[in-house]
Amino acid sequence: MKKLVAIPALFAAAFLTFQSISTRAQQAGAPQGPPRGGAQAGGRGPGIEALAFDDHTGFESIFDGKTLNGWDGDPTLWRVENETIIGESTAEKPLKINTFLVWRGGQPKDFELKVEYRINSTNSGVQYRSVELPEVGKWVMKGYQADIDFQNTYTGQLYEERGRGFLALRGQMTRLQEGKKQVIANLGGGDDLKGLIKVNDWNQLHIIAKGNSLTHILNGRLMAGAIDDDAKNRAMGGLLGFQMHMGPPMKVEFRNIWLKNL
Repeated sequence: MKKLVAIPALFAAAFLTFQSISTRAQQAGAPQGPPRGGAQAGGRGPGIEALAFDDHTGFESIFDGKTLNGWDGDPTLWRVENETIIGESTAEKPLKINTFLVWRGGQPKDFELKVEYRINSTNSGVQYRSVELPEVGKWVMKGYQADIDFQNTYTGQLYEERGRGFLALRGQMTRLQEGKKQVIANLGGGDDLKGLIKVNDWNQLHIIAKGNSLTHILNGRLMAGAIDDDAKNRAMGGLLGFQMHMGPPMKVEFRNIWLKNL
């Protein structure tokens, strides 16, 4: 907390917001102890509620569970099975460039996105506030990404595809300025957070983008956050999408996709 003395009030407030989200996310799945402040406090203090992943109040489903209606990607790679979007490449047809399944329902600015994913190899990600790069290739995107990889080296971090690269590693809250990236708070040990990520199983990803504050929550824990003050390079709105990474064969699955505009 001592570092906050040297940070302007704006960033102190943003840190407290991230800290509040982290606490609420952790408490969502935690066993409840004796309540404080009366029966209505619920063990979390007066007026504080858990951040529940399965709370869809104000959200809309953007995947019908049956088709790729509203989504746009290479039909040889993306399909729907068992109410799940599946992206899969093969050894016979390896990917030579990262490709994406793009949601065509809008270009969200301030929003919350909840999605479950499972991956069996290499790398993927959830793209947001992004743009397409048709000059590079069809279904190629640039922008913020909640990173996902099978080895969980990068899972949960904030990455900018075809842009500024690593913006906040797992366990970091950063402040971004033109030509400068600065860690302003630690959210927990990267290895400890890695232990919360499920391998070959479903994980719950919750992205919150509001103004220039970006938050990644995974399985109820705050994984990474950033305050993007780089007015030249940041994005305040844009496309959503799912990534399939170039390289060896891979399979990635997405389900229960919910969006709320803020």
